[in-house]
Amino acid sequence: FLLNTLFIMSSKRTFKRHLNEIVFDIVEECFYLQLTDESKMKDTDKLIDEAATFQDEVLSRVYKSKSKKEFSEISVLVNEKAQYFVEKLNKLNK
Repeated sequence: FLLNTLFIMSSKRTFKRHLNEIVFDIVEECFYLQLTDESKMKDTDKLIDEAATFQDEVLSRVYKSKSKKEFSEISVLVNEKAQYFVEKLNKLNK
């Protein structure tokens, strides 16, 4: 499972769209895993909840950000967390 995880400085609208795409990809992959292997239901549900919570937290920070520096810090956080989600999904796919 691979995500295009590199965020560059962009508009808030574009940033939010990319964040939503990442979360959608995570949820979609989790649903696929649930359909193919019911024993992974608990782990995938947990990952879906974690992704949704992360999305809410990031969107809240984006709305509150007032400077490009804050926005850049959020971008770095999203890149790191996206990599984390990729690693978690790869482990579940084994």
